[in-house]
Amino acid sequence: MLKIGVLRRLYAELKRVRRRERSRRELIAMDERELRDIGASRGMAVHEADKPFWKA
Repeated sequence: MLKIGVLRRLYAELKRVRRRERSRRELIAMDERELRDIGASRGMAVHEADKPFWKA
């Protein structure tokens, strides 16, 4: 049987991965003005969005 601590860590990691995935979708959906406002370029946004879900 898995310990509760292991399940909590697994759940926390799943939340981090989902939050990262959501942030990347939002980033790639931004227009040029929004990207400029946060100091990013389209190339930077595409590079970030292309990362695998497990990479920070």
